[in-house]
Amino acid sequence: MDIQRAKQEIKNTVQAYLACDDTGRPLIPPIRQRPMLLMGPPGVGKTQIMEQIAQECGIALVAYTITHHTRQSAVGLPFIRERNFDGKTRSVTEYTMSEIIASVYAAMERTGKRHGILFIDEINCVSETLAPTMLQFLQGKTFGNQAVPEGWIIVAAGNPPEYNKSVREFDLVTLDRVRRIDIEPKLTVWQDYARARRLHPAVTAYLELRPQHFYKIENDVDGPQFVTARGWEDLSAFLQACDTLDLPVDEGVVAQYLRHPEVARDFAAYWVLYRKYHQDYGVEDILQGKPFDAVVERAMDASFDERISLVSLLLAGLNTRFAAARKADAVTDACYQQLRTFKRALSDPAQDQSPAALFAAQCKAYRARLETGRTEGTMPAEEIATRTRAAKLLDRWAEPLARCTSGDEAFDTVRTAFNQQVRRREEAMANAGDALECAFDFMERALPDGQEMVVFVNELALGPDSAPYLADNECERFEQYSKRLLLHQGEDELLAELERDDLRAGEHSTDF
Repeated sequence: MDIQRAKQEIKNTVQAYLACDDTGRPLIPPIRQRPMLLMGPPGVGKTQIMEQIAQECGIALVAYTITHHTRQSAVGLPFIRERNFDGKTRSVTEYTMSEIIASVYAAMERTGKRHGILFIDEINCVSETLAPTMLQFLQGKTFGNQAVPEGWIIVAAGNPPEYNKSVREFDLVTLDRVRRIDIEPKLTVWQDYARARRLHPAVTAYLELRPQHFYKIENDVDGPQFVTARGWEDLSAFLQACDTLDLPVDEGVVAQYLRHPEVARDFAAYWVLYRKYHQDYGVEDILQGKPFDAVVERAMDASFDERISLVSLLLAGLNTRFAAARKADAVTDACYQQLRTFKRALSDPAQDQSPAALFAAQCKAYRARLETGRTEGTMPAEEIATRTRAAKLLDRWAEPLARCTSGDEAFDTVRTAFNQQVRRREEAMANAGDALECAFDFMERALPDGQEMVVFVNELALGPDSAPYLADNECERFEQYSKRLLLHQGEDELLAELERDDLRAGEHSTDF
């Protein structure tokens, strides 16, 4: 199955394993709660989905790559304890708590969550001395003499033997005690993930054009040659940093992430063209409403690869503006809530602090909640970023309050600063809307009726920044094209599926 299906299977299992009846007993007894074993090629996203599952289910996560452990860290150190048996004192060997089990308890204390997932990666690549411990772990849910705490679900992951020479095969006894889920890489599923994670548009555009290069693992006389989903994501992060810092990227750099010479060479060539298209077409000029007559004819005569790359560049420019608008909107909302809290506090007859001290205490409490969420891992990354930006603004607004002589004056000072933030939000929203209209102007002139317009509208509809913006801000042309193009696209796919059904039926029909 693909990684998205595996994610849903695990989420369903978490729900089933943690469910209890009206007496508090688990619907599935702990002894019947089989650990899940994910088996799939490296870099397909096994670790990432565990983080997503824990966050979406509201439970804790402790993750270990077991190949980094020795028997002592996994099982614990032996020590001698005196025990009395039948009136005689005897020395008995026991073990300290496993580092892994201790980490589970530490996570429960840190997050305040009783339930969680213990994720053990590369479980079938352990050393010879640790192999029996891992089999015991899967069979008995213990490390040494320490059991995994109640309410914690075990998920393990490993690589099939064709990808790793260090792999150890599980015996029948172990396999009969786990739920094995075999995962295969699938580009369409990864594309949804890449869109949500805002991967570099050059990477997503390239794989749209070269889907056969998404995941490749080959062996020849020079050793393994491979490209994985992890490689594309890591390369994307580096390309984004290079864009920000204006650093060069060549084939040598690309080959450090894409360990397949053919793919690395091809993407490096595409990267050069991608950057060149951005300059040659004047993408920023187009989005700023400057004349684009000079490049319309080139776009109409360009190859399909070049046109898709151009659409990707336009979307990248738009998404930068949509993201800025969303950030400004989120920060403004967060500051508004603090403004309301400050007003209520000023009107409270029981409070005896000065306005400056009151607002300073409010800012301190806001930062404390932010740090708690960050430390416990209970706050999504986007919310952390929003609160961090809001906290900086609040600290800045607090500075002039020391000169205020009354609560009304203090509130007016903060409100004036807040109104400036409101104007920044309105400017960001207007900037995104104007750029979107300019992009449609160009698309209608250069690429009005082809697959490029379908891609453009589809990505606007699905983008993590564009979709929320369009839901809150009307764009007449987006509505028109989405109804016309995406509806027809769905009809075309349905007709194609019906045709395939007819062909299959014809192949199996019998003449009487």
